[in-house]
Amino acid sequence: MGEASARAIAIIQELTATPEVDKTYLGRVERITDFGAFIEIMPGCDGLLHVSEMANYRVNDVRDELKEGEQIEVKVVNIDPSGKVRLSRKAILKEDEGTKPRYSAEEKAAHKAAVPPEHTGFGGGRGGDRGGRPGGGGGRGGPRGPRR
Repeated sequence: MGEASARAIAIIQELTATPEVDKTYLGRVERITDFGAFIEIMPGCDGLLHVSEMANYRVNDVRDELKEGEQIEVKVVNIDPSGKVRLSRKAILKEDEGTKPRYSAEEKAAHKAAVPPEHTGFGGGRGGDRGGRPGGGGGRGGPRGPRR
């Protein structure tokens, strides 16, 4: 009976655990966005790993670094009052780690070929006509005054 109760206590502690600042977790990449990735660090608790916190070099495309379902180590760097968890991978990398891309050019090309165009992060922006003058000039509309 002692072993069963110890297992039950461990399960309850896992379910009721809350993330701690400065603690490292093995998390799973749940969702990738243009600005980062959401990593589940404990059941029902995820945090944002911002693109600027992924590596010791500039990451141009999150999808070149991470893949959904992949497990990575991250550190909790902040928990704001609303409960949002901010993560960092860069904070736990050794100085010589994370200084070059994780995937080769061939792996990146194969991944980009497999990702549907609507998930590439292109498009959006301000788009076509920005209002105002005909032709999309912007401003308040109407004729422009004389040049000085």
